[in-house]
Amino acid sequence: MTTNVEVVKAGTESTTNLIRRFTKRVQGSGIVHRVRGIRYHSRAQSKTARKKRALRSIARKETVMELIKLGKLIERQSRKR
Repeated sequence: MTTNVEVVKAGTESTTNLIRRFTKRVQGSGIVHRVRGIRYHSRAQSKTARKKRALRSIARKETVMELIKLGKLIERQSRKR
């Protein structure tokens, strides 16, 4: 779905005014909003990537718990809200 915005210079109209009119038309058409939405859109993670991330997290938690039991790491106090 493409939207073309066209502005024609009228007689003695200045270039600055023409650019201003063009900018207003582009903003009004919503092109900028749509393009920014596409630009910053992030893809959903695949199932295997989610699994790998979960496994890394579990392994990290296990190593931290082991270090805490050995006394090499101090357990953080949970903050209450």
